[in-house]
Amino acid sequence: MLRLLALVLGVLIGGMPAAAEPLVVQLECSLDGGAWSPCAMQLLRLGQHWWIVSGEQRIEFRHDGRGRVTMRRSQGEGWQAVSPRWTTDAALCWNGVCARGAIPLD
Repeated sequence: MLRLLALVLGVLIGGMPAAAEPLVVQLECSLDGGAWSPCAMQLLRLGQHWWIVSGEQRIEFRHDGRGRVTMRRSQGEGWQAVSPRWTTDAALCWNGVCARGAIPLD
């Protein structure tokens, strides 16, 4: 929790370089409409670069600072534009990848 607070304060004060180690937040995820299961959101730059690890899958996200979010499901895949949306059960979803819990927002 203290690492998250330090990261948020650094961003508010004027930006913060990428952390040497990502901040890890434990969440629940549902992939492509599947069952909810434990996952982890790892943040390298709050609101700019993060990924979700669910089982053996690592799904990476980037935000360009102008409202465009892109995602890729594996290292060999290309980046695809995604539209984030909130669901009625307080999950944040990006094209079939949903997470719920204490999601750190920028």
